[in-house]
Amino acid sequence: MGVSQQKAAQNHDAIVDAAETLFRQRGAEAVGLVELMAAAGLTRGGFYNHFASKRALVDEVVAKAMTKGLANLTALLDASDERDTDPVAAQIDWYLSPEHRADIDHGCPNAGFLGDAPRLDDAARARYTTGLTANLHRFSQAIQDATSLDEEEAWARTLALFSQMAGALLLSRAVAATDPELSDQLLSAARQDLHTRAQHS
Repeated sequence: MGVSQQKAAQNHDAIVDAAETLFRQRGAEAVGLVELMAAAGLTRGGFYNHFASKRALVDEVVAKAMTKGLANLTALLDASDERDTDPVAAQIDWYLSPEHRADIDHGCPNAGFLGDAPRLDDAARARYTTGLTANLHRFSQAIQDATSLDEEEAWARTLALFSQMAGALLLSRAVAATDPELSDQLLSAARQDLHTRAQHS
């Protein structure tokens, strides 16, 4: 008896979800198909019923993660607007929080796939770049709305702020297990500096 279309779609999504978690944790190259399919609750032989190659899977995983990341950013900024609080400050606080540091599996994909991006194939790198650019433009609009900066100035501010945010987050994650105090200091110092610079119009 064949697999129903609904079950096939569920299996497809299970593979993508398992792959995203494993790729974020260890990088796409380090994850084999046997391990991947086991994590999805499936057998290795079924992989090619869903994807022509592992590259095709990586491309879909990156595209889905970046789209989800933009939706999450937009939701956070919109929620801040609705509460009449500073959306840029809210993004900085969330991004450089201990909770986000710990959430490698579901946190910002811009940081989550940052180390892996240069090793991806052309299609997946293009997906990453498109997603990163969209996130930066959305954040830039929030900065422009919150300050007196023009579009070009807000874009330059965004590039500088987000680069520091991503760098501080990854450094904090890198030493979280071996030096928790330093990990917290990296988040705290970056958060304080970013708040100061983000509010300067």
